[in-house]
Parts: sequence; C-alpha cells; structure tokens
Amino acid sequence: MEITKGIGVIGLSLYLKKENTLVISDTHIGYEESLNKQGVLIPRFQFKEIIKRLENIFKKTGKVDKIIINGDIKHEFGTISEQEWRHTLRLLDFLGRHCNELVLIKGNHDKVLGPIAEKRKVKVVEEYKVGSILIIHGDKIPDEKRLKGIKTIIIGHEHPAVSVKEGSRAELFKCFLKGKWKGRALIVQPSFNLVTEGTDVLKERLLSPFLKQDLGKFECFVVADNIYGFGKLNKL
Repeated sequence: MEITKGIGVIGLSLYLKKENTLVISDTHIGYEESLNKQGVLIPRFQFKEIIKRLENIFKKTGKVDKIIINGDIKHEFGTISEQEWRHTLRLLDFLGRHCNELVLIKGNHDKVLGPIAEKRKVKVVEEYKVGSILIIHGDKIPDEKRLKGIKTIIIGHEHPAVSVKEGSRAELFKCFLKGKWKGRALIVQPSFNLVTEGTDVLKERLLSPFLKQDLGKFECFVVADNIYGFGKLNKL
C-alpha cells in the first residue's frame, strides 16, 4: 500500500520504491531484559518475532539496496546489556544479508551504540537524506539549514498506535501517521518493538516535537493482518 507517492507500507516498514530502500524504526532490542531487571517477568520472545516479521517483508521486497534503522535499535540508555550485545549483532548480521548497505540513525536511546556498530562496521548518522526525503529519529527538530530542499520527513520515536473499538471491546493497534509539519509532508512510523503496541495518539501525551500540533487532520494507517486506511484522526 502506498502511503504517499513512491513510499509504500510493508508490514511495519516503509519502502522507498525508487531508491529500493527499506526503513524501520525503534526495535528496542533488550527491552525484555530491562523489564526483567525491574521485576516484570515476561519471556524474551521479541527477537524471534522481529526476524519473522522481517522475513515476511523481504519475501515482498527481495534484497534491497539499503536498509535504514531510524533510531533506537537498542533500549538501554547508558549501557549495553547482555541481551543487547547478542541480539543487536545478530539483527545486524541478518539485515546485512538482505541489503547492500545498512545505516543506523542515532535515536535518543542510542547513546552507547558505537561499540556495537563498530563490530560490524555499520555507519551511525544523525539523519539521512534520500533526494528530497529526510529520515530522522524525531526526538529533536533539526535546524533550518538541514531542512533545505526537503519535501518529506520520516520520523520514528513516537511509537504511534490507535485504539479501535468494537462494541464494549477496545484493542490497540500500531499505526503509521501522515500529515504536515511546517508545509512539509510528515510520516510517523510505528515501532518495530513487538513487546508493546505503542502510544495511543488519541489519548496519551506525545513526545516528539514534530507532533506538538493539532493532529486531527493526520491520516491514520493501521497495521494488522493487512494495512488499513482509517482516515483522519479527528474522525476516529
């Protein structure tokens, strides 16, 4: 499904058709270990599920020229946990077999990412430009000089989701959002963190400075067994 001209949604990823580039965001590898340390006992299932979802994406795209991880590949802020070392390296190896180049955009959780990236010789950048598209994590606004010539901005960080009601039952689903920011198209990616669905954009306080605005006219694309266009947020 195309979310806008030349940019398709495949599962929890964005596919830039002309550039043969895949963009995913916010895997938060190590999240279960972090919860375990806080006394929340959940099984460590996420890595296997991430690989399974990615395999389904690559069945549709084949090998791509480039994969961009739009921030927060790992979860811990100031350290690298045992689970992060093991699973992040395995994820980089897996992705590397499905692309010609792998790029990591630094997210707010990626303060200690360097040692992992260096092990696999993967480039870590603050942002990435593809023609008139700027891919940036979304936790801070770039200066105007870096926005010159940019028509579309793709961010992660927010982990958008919406609650869908059926009778008395409500269920939270990951979603993409598409709207505007200062005259430019803005696309917000859901997280590839499969432990939680994310932030309910209809009810909860949002974090990204890009989203400190009225989101009523933003279009919502729900990710379930397929991709469903749910129309504008002010209609939900």
